[in-house]
Amino acid sequence: MPVKENVKNNKWILKLSNIISTPLFWILSFSILTVFAAQVSVPVKPVPFTLQTMLVLLSGAFLGARNGALSQVIYLAAGSIGLPVFANFNLGIAVLFGPTGVYLVAFPVAAYLVGKLLEQNKSLFMVAVSMVLGTLLILLSGAAYLSLFFDGILKKHFLPVLLFSPDGM
Repeated sequence: MPVKENVKNNKWILKLSNIISTPLFWILSFSILTVFAAQVSVPVKPVPFTLQTMLVLLSGAFLGARNGALSQVIYLAAGSIGLPVFANFNLGIAVLFGPTGVYLVAFPVAAYLVGKLLEQNKSLFMVAVSMVLGTLLILLSGAAYLSLFFDGILKKHFLPVLLFSPDGM
């Protein structure tokens, strides 16, 4: 029997090809790849440089708007329930309220934006424009929150309550 016929008749290969062809497989794959990309980081304080942004944009480009955003929502949910998926193996919902919080929360929105733009027009120019816009969305929203975080507005009014410090509000 030739090799091609052997491969076509193998039940495991048929099952594997059926699994790989489902959207759920790719959504979970991009969530897991985002976890790995988070661990490739330059540990700069307060926000490390990671490869997450690249995976977020690629999830929107490859999976489309809805599925790309869903893959990032799954990533955020995994970190929020206590799995160490964020940069430097950080975990918990407190990370979403820290300095990196809005950067992370912008991931599903950026994936949706990139996916939506590429669903409408798949030209090379639109790929470049969507990637730039997705990156700007993540960086500008995160930087805006970070400036509030360090200018003292959040520090004066919310952190003493959260940390139960003696000087209060």
